[in-house]
Amino acid sequence: DVILTNPPFGRKQSYRVVRDDGEVDTEREDYDRSDFFVTTSNKQLNFLQHIMSALAPNGEAAVVMPDNVLFEGGAGETIRRRLLRNFNFHTLLRLPTGIFYKQGVKANVLFFDKAPPSDEAATKALWIYDLRTNQRFTLKERPMTRADLDDFVACYRSGQAYERKESERFRKFPLDALMARDKLNLDIFWLKDDTLDDPDLLPPPDEVAAEVVESLEAALASFRSVAAKLQGA
Repeated sequence: DVILTNPPFGRKQSYRVVRDDGEVDTEREDYDRSDFFVTTSNKQLNFLQHIMSALAPNGEAAVVMPDNVLFEGGAGETIRRRLLRNFNFHTLLRLPTGIFYKQGVKANVLFFDKAPPSDEAATKALWIYDLRTNQRFTLKERPMTRADLDDFVACYRSGQAYERKESERFRKFPLDALMARDKLNLDIFWLKDDTLDDPDLLPPPDEVAAEVVESLEAALASFRSVAAKLQGA
């Protein structure tokens, strides 16, 4: 089978409980499921565990996840270790900032297959495509199009992974190199951000202004939603 999904992003990890005496308690929102191998309040990590448990043998998955899934310690490290061990986590697409969910959110697409049981790790190497560094897209002013993914699709070589070749944006990282990284951090970059040295490469003022307006409008929409819920409470 194939699982293609973009679980909802969110950092809320607790909820409020109003006791009979009117006092408010804050409790962690942990998920303790028999098919999960680690308990955590991180929703993205739990969605990833759910997909890993639901995927059938030899099944394929492509999942959109925020950056924290790649570097968060504790439960995150345990899940990444399991992902490399029991699945063929073969490709990671680093998406540009600001094209998914809302402005400023950094997202990735994780491609992995469920491998049959084995004494050896299913992942031999992780190929990472950097579509983020020195790339400039926005949701409205400069949206990403299908043509912007052409190079990644060509590098991916669906059904012919053995023919993959490294390029400026596409790099291969062997399993032993990944396992040697502190906390199994997979938040990996190698390209130089040119905007750090050349201010002329920064977006034009009108585009920056449009992004600010877009962010403010999104914030106002969120505040209106909260205000409406409070009025109805």
